[in-house]
Amino acid sequence: ILWDLYGEDEFQKVRMSYLRGASGYLLVVDGTRKNTLEKAFNLQIKVENTIGTVPFILVLNKWDLTDEWEINDVEINEVVQRGWIVIKTSAKTGLGVEESFQILANKILENIDN
Repeated sequence: ILWDLYGEDEFQKVRMSYLRGASGYLLVVDGTRKNTLEKAFNLQIKVENTIGTVPFILVLNKWDLTDEWEINDVEINEVVQRGWIVIKTSAKTGLGVEESFQILANKILENIDN
């Protein structure tokens, strides 16, 4: 089951019980809106507090619009330094979308095996 929980306000409306039993998740950030990165940080903490530590990937979307990006390489490197997996994607072109799901599935399987 995939739940699409967008934005912090919408996330708070969703009952936390929907997240229980989740094996992993994608945090999708809009590269053209820097505030979505901060929302992703907050969501990650809330999800971890609700369901514990499970695999997740930070998906930086709108890679096809890099000239409009508000998130820079330094900020991306800081996220990577946290140990987070970061995938650059474009929902418009499909770049990185399948890769994101494949990597998450592999991380979930690794987590089950351990």
